[in-house]
Amino acid sequence: MSDDTYTPPKVWKWDAESGGRFASINRPIAGPTHEKDLPVGRHPLQLYSLATPNGVKVTIMLEELLAQGISEAEYDAWLVKIMDGDQFSSGFVDINPNSKIPAMVDHSVNPPQRIFESGAILLYLAEKFGAFLPADPGKRTECLFWQMGSAPLLGGGFGHFYAYAPEKYEYPINRYTMEIKRQLDVLDRQLADNRFIAGDEYTIADMAIWPWYGALVTNRVYDAAEFIEAHTYTNVIRWTEEIAKRPAVQRGRMVNRAWGEPEEQLHERHDASDFEDRTQDKLEAETSA
Repeated sequence: MSDDTYTPPKVWKWDAESGGRFASINRPIAGPTHEKDLPVGRHPLQLYSLATPNGVKVTIMLEELLAQGISEAEYDAWLVKIMDGDQFSSGFVDINPNSKIPAMVDHSVNPPQRIFESGAILLYLAEKFGAFLPADPGKRTECLFWQMGSAPLLGGGFGHFYAYAPEKYEYPINRYTMEIKRQLDVLDRQLADNRFIAGDEYTIADMAIWPWYGALVTNRVYDAAEFIEAHTYTNVIRWTEEIAKRPAVQRGRMVNRAWGEPEEQLHERHDASDFEDRTQDKLEAETSA
């Protein structure tokens, strides 16, 4: 596969869409494109998101907190349709000037606290409720931000050029595939001696990494499991499958999901009973099949 050469201009100008799946929402400027307030539900925690890997991190965390009996973690989850440009509304930009999901507002404090970027939300919730974050400083340092620095190479790098770019070019695909396989090897070696990412304790590190790398090796994103030889990362597979069995993870994956099987979607979440309707839909579908 040969690549056409490209000579960058002396000054880059945004004079045409770049092509590809996300061309209509990519732009080189910030700020809102339209006026629209965000809805606010009855719970102190208000989440505005979509069930992409970054969004799923936070809904898993919230469902895990609730599973521990922490009722103060009850939340409303509102669907942000990024392909429609909802993230550029004035209300969303007010709580995340970077216009990326997920974003959250905590109304239990005065004034209400905005929290944006998925890693920051995980850390905020872990510290607020004293859960899923090791107290020991040594373990704590291994728990946090590996995924935050690595995932852009997976999503914006490998995923973009392998799955979404309007043309397939050898150099970027090879470059990012090499890096993603290296990262999977890092994880596989770590998980060879540890049940979870940071040791024997399930933490926000697992919640952050699983939606990206667990989805990759089980072919839930990019349809690339065979291409990257995912089956060779046996420890990552073992870890992925264990986490996938957690009820809170199964619920978290459904929240703000607007694609896939209807019974696996929960566009908005305002109460734990919202899942009961989805479960009933799935049972009825399986019975009639």
